[in-house]
Amino acid sequence: MTPEPAGESDLTASPPWRRPPRHHFPGIPAWGASTVTLQDEKFGISDFEQITPEWAWGGSDGDGVRVAVLDSGVDRSHPMIGRLDRSVGVEPAGNLPDGGAGQGNSDFIVVDCEPADTAGHGTACAGIIASIAPAASLTSVRVLTNGKHGTGAGLIAGLRWAIDEGYDVINMSLSTGKSQFILALRELADDAYFRRCVLVASAHNLPVRSYPWPFASVISVASHDEPDSSVFYYNPSPPVDFFARGIRVEVAWPGGKRIRSTGNSFATPHITGLCARILGKHPNLTPFQLKSVLYLTASNVSRRTGGDHAEH
Repeated sequence: MTPEPAGESDLTASPPWRRPPRHHFPGIPAWGASTVTLQDEKFGISDFEQITPEWAWGGSDGDGVRVAVLDSGVDRSHPMIGRLDRSVGVEPAGNLPDGGAGQGNSDFIVVDCEPADTAGHGTACAGIIASIAPAASLTSVRVLTNGKHGTGAGLIAGLRWAIDEGYDVINMSLSTGKSQFILALRELADDAYFRRCVLVASAHNLPVRSYPWPFASVISVASHDEPDSSVFYYNPSPPVDFFARGIRVEVAWPGGKRIRSTGNSFATPHITGLCARILGKHPNLTPFQLKSVLYLTASNVSRRTGGDHAEH
């Protein structure tokens, strides 16, 4: 796809990954795309007709797949939250009587906590995942230590715990822009990749770099502006891998409420839920293979190869 109408020669003058960054689209979080107005761009694809949406996730509800939601917590009492099997949170080590003995690093440990959410963000993301993969097992990992904000060290502690616990998919609708945490996050992302733990991370809502979403070992997600939650697109212009619904999405909110909200945060759990469904049907896929299946079943790829991209 291309951000502005252009002739065929302009579109093919250079591959998408060698072009300057795309301009920001008004009304859409940064790194996203207005797929309503963009014309389709031709790009090289491999014709694997057997890899269709029906093959990938047809009949699957995510049963047997464990998903960790790294966020502000999850309100288990909300009717949109189906199966929340566990709720944990990061705590400063100094707050505990033993001085920090437990799972985590020297600054934070991970402990069981009440399935609550004072901010709403984690509940919103978990509700989207549950709507797509209702049989998946969800665990809330609260890394935003005061509801809306956290620390890079807390994020790293929560992510390390989820990887060590062997979760199949980890939803990260958050990031850090602090460069001192890049190396540790990159090492954790690589650890997850080789352990067959899929990290699905949202791009920042502003046109800035944050982490871990630009890492090649994660599945990165930004928003498109279509109302169909089943439609997602492959993005041939890195660093974002896929676009999913992220504009005025109906989400769960604490207190049993539902609101409409916009952000790459809410596009990300759409892909997480789909990953859970795919792994529920094909449990032996590696992260590399899973990303390839997502690519081949994306709406702008599967319809070019004869697949039915509307059959989600």
